[in-house]
Amino acid sequence: MHVSMSAWIITIAALLALLVLDFLIVARKPHEPSLREATLWVSFYVGIAVAFGVGLTLAAGGEAGGEFFAGWLTEYSLSVDNLFVFIIIMGRFAVPRQYQQKVLLVGVALALVMRGIFIALGAEAISHFNWVFFIFGAFLLFTAWKLATSKEEDEFKENIVLVKVRKVLPTTEGYHQARLTTRVDGKRFATPMLIVMIAIGTTDLLFALDSIPAIFGLTQHAYLVFTANAFALMGLRQLFFLIGGLLDRLVYLSYGLSVVLGFIGVKLILEAMHHQGVSWAPEIPILVSLAIILGTLTITAVASLVKSARDDRAATKEPAPVAEEVPAE
Repeated sequence: MHVSMSAWIITIAALLALLVLDFLIVARKPHEPSLREATLWVSFYVGIAVAFGVGLTLAAGGEAGGEFFAGWLTEYSLSVDNLFVFIIIMGRFAVPRQYQQKVLLVGVALALVMRGIFIALGAEAISHFNWVFFIFGAFLLFTAWKLATSKEEDEFKENIVLVKVRKVLPTTEGYHQARLTTRVDGKRFATPMLIVMIAIGTTDLLFALDSIPAIFGLTQHAYLVFTANAFALMGLRQLFFLIGGLLDRLVYLSYGLSVVLGFIGVKLILEAMHHQGVSWAPEIPILVSLAIILGTLTITAVASLVKSARDDRAATKEPAPVAEEVPAE
């Protein structure tokens, strides 16, 4: 699939315009969006992604459209997993609710920049070295194992960058609105908001390391890789407020994602072996990949909600503990 430079420019300009619109809305009036507002924005961004995929299918064919939708679904699911960590970070640093939108918007912008850099580097490496697929595949298998065996409370630990920044920068105790720095008695101090931004940014970097090999396992077209990532990140801010409470109910999400990443890792290794001349190693059609990804995520979501509902019913049926009677003296 050939994509002209003008198509690249138009796509990037449109995505930047959406990001700027998001930023202006937050900057004009920092607030916690209502359920209705969040639902409308998430529906808007999902609708744009679906419309783009349908248009791509009509213009470039079913294979390109299938690769986009498979990549978008995978990256969107990984973005939802991102929200778990964002919630932990927000809670750990006690970010006021009215300023959480700004943190999320900056996080999305940083994720777009970092993933754009990784996409460019990944595309360049793949064009010169076919063995990179073996590395990507092995990395995804390791990530799948890590997701399946990790605990939720282990998903965020202060990395070395954050630890060093906290040691070097003098920081105020409390927040000063949404400012990153402030002056106290004539001296410049960082605020907890700056520390949160660094935590979100470095976390985005780690998630980009997982997501880019995953998308390259579904398509090697840099344009599809970029747009699938961009549309998966758009609306993440509103999704945070829409399903923030629901995230706790997606108890099997990590297992579902581990299955998806494991499948893509195996797919990458098999296809790399196929291109190296191994006759028994198959190439997995994109429609099969799309069906496996969609089916796994659907089963994961349904099983999670069923388990959460069962746990809620069991909790309400538990009898209250009976106080022991103290014998009279």
